[in-house]
Amino acid sequence: MPYIKTRDETEIFYRDWAPVEAPPIMFHHGWPLTADDWDNQMLFFLSEGYRVIAADRRGHGRSQETWTGNDMDTYAADTDDLVTALNLANVVHVGHSTGGGVVARYVA
Repeated sequence: MPYIKTRDETEIFYRDWAPVEAPPIMFHHGWPLTADDWDNQMLFFLSEGYRVIAADRRGHGRSQETWTGNDMDTYAADTDDLVTALNLANVVHVGHSTGGGVVARYVA
């Protein structure tokens, strides 16, 4: 399974489907869900030619649990670390519930 290590060494699980040259869409799940919650949307956009990415936020699903960093600033930093690790550009970010807050903090 694919993981990245964030700047504070937290292991974050992610899914990355489609060729790297396809336009990317990143999905951010709500609390207490995981990247799996986006399967239907990811499969749809994948069939339309997009690269789709979703991660389990720290403390959720297959990502590492942490005692610290469970706040919007750190979630946004984790998103930045994943975007950087995957060398993504011109990403469309989609969020639900807490994931919407992460998107807002990340783009801010």
